[in-house]
Amino acid sequence: MSFSISGKTAIVTGAANGIGLSIARHFADRGANVICADIDEKRLVDEWGPNPDDGVDEPSNTRIFAGDLRQKLTIANLLSATIDSFERVDILVNASRQVLLADPLDVDNGAVQTLLDQNLMTSLRLSQLVARRMIQQGEGLDEEEQTSPLGAIVNLSSVAATRTQPGLMAYSIASAALDQMTRSLAVALASHRIRVNAVAFGSVMSASLRDAIRETGDTRADIIEGTPLGRIASANELAEAVQFLASEGSGFMTGHILTVDGGRSLLDVVGNPCH
Repeated sequence: MSFSISGKTAIVTGAANGIGLSIARHFADRGANVICADIDEKRLVDEWGPNPDDGVDEPSNTRIFAGDLRQKLTIANLLSATIDSFERVDILVNASRQVLLADPLDVDNGAVQTLLDQNLMTSLRLSQLVARRMIQQGEGLDEEEQTSPLGAIVNLSSVAATRTQPGLMAYSIASAALDQMTRSLAVALASHRIRVNAVAFGSVMSASLRDAIRETGDTRADIIEGTPLGRIASANELAEAVQFLASEGSGFMTGHILTVDGGRSLLDVVGNPCH
């Protein structure tokens, strides 16, 4: 089986910063056509440059798309922009996410609803729309092609879905919901030859982890001590795992939550931030 994604077209959300940016770069470097989506248009342009003009001699394999994916029209426009640029979509990576710390006993705090909207519903709506396009792309295939895979969806989750601390209750709830969405869509789309998996990661050096360390008072040393492999992962290590789930190398995997956490979830420890 091949781990290649060369020639495939992928949408990667959250592609202006951190882990989403690393995944999008990783995919582009390995020959995929990549639509880099994020709400932060300035950062997208800074990282990727503006979209190339029509008729360029050497067209780029990347495009940027700026918009608020919590809006249904924005999601529809993202898919349209993908088809206009590359004519199809083969891979969706839902990497756009948010982490909020909140008092779990504050009844007026809206962190749970905010993270369900941002981390769950954007991924669900985009997955549904992209899956319908993948199914449409499979219509009219000849008999030999009717057994080939139509697409892969990879969600970014967290080990916070199963282990948490009080201030991260909202993030944990949203992560657990995303895991169950992954399993449910995997079953719903299996007959259409579309696979849905997720990567649940532990501590990966990102802006959200740095913010959480600052707000919770935890230190880098605390996190490393609670990780059997004794270090914090780089974002590129997560990108490798996402590529595996998007490639034919994982062709018989669906509904799986792949844990990439340096062994942290093997320990009976509560308290370290999970991002």
